Amino acid sequence: MDAPFLDVQDLVKEYDTGGAAPLTVLDGLSMSVEPGEIVAVVGESGTGKSTLLHLLGALDRPTSGTVHFQGEDLFAKSDDDLAAFRNRAVGFVFQFHHLLPEFTALENVAMPALIQHRSLAEVRGRALELLDLLGMAERAEHQPSALSGGEKQRVAVARALMNEPALVLMDEPTGNLDARTAEPLHQEIERLSREMQQTFVLATHNPALASIAGRVLRLEHGCLHEAGPADEVALTEEPVGNDADAPES
Repeated sequence: MDAPFLDVQDLVKEYDTGGAAPLTVLDGLSMSVEPGEIVAVVGESGTGKSTLLHLLGALDRPTSGTVHFQGEDLFAKSDDDLAAFRNRAVGFVFQFHHLLPEFTALENVAMPALIQHRSLAEVRGRALELLDLLGMAERAEHQPSALSGGEKQRVAVARALMNEPALVLMDEPTGNLDARTAEPLHQEIERLSREMQQTFVLATHNPALASIAGRVLRLEHGCLHEAGPADEVALTEEPVGNDADAPES
């Protein structure tokens, strides 16, 4: 039998608090994800959803446990090999955009490809296509300082999709988007999952985003539990308000 696309076993993540006992955020967590699957992870703030995504994408190392990606043990790799893996195989959308302020929106989107030593001329068309998908084509030559919070988040989403990664990890990707702007993103996630076998793990409080997932997992007490069909899941917090496209102060 083939191994799962993403296989997580007995994952533990502890943080030193300076006290007698460490803070345990993930406590023997296990999960598996198949190619092209959309999995939503829900749970109260502070339960470890972001920590889990960071470990799945090899941005951090666990205290113990394993993450296998397409049969490879990620944390048996060196830091340099993990950096190459992240650029090649993983797209990230964080709660905050983390755009490079000195570059335009277009250049920020193209950055994962530029890191692979591809030229901007070569990848410009793909970057513009993604910006257009998210309603940002007319802002392509603007720097982040000229963009609203919601616009910056749309650029960050486009950047995550730039290299057509096999695995896309999204941490509240629509938290700064209004419903009108978020809907095309939901449709694109579904299309990429269906047509390109891109795999998505989404940490979200947004019921509309969770509803596109094939499975919803609830993170509680450091472990994941099946939460049933997405449209039956009562999410634990309200999504961020819809004023994200107002200019930032």
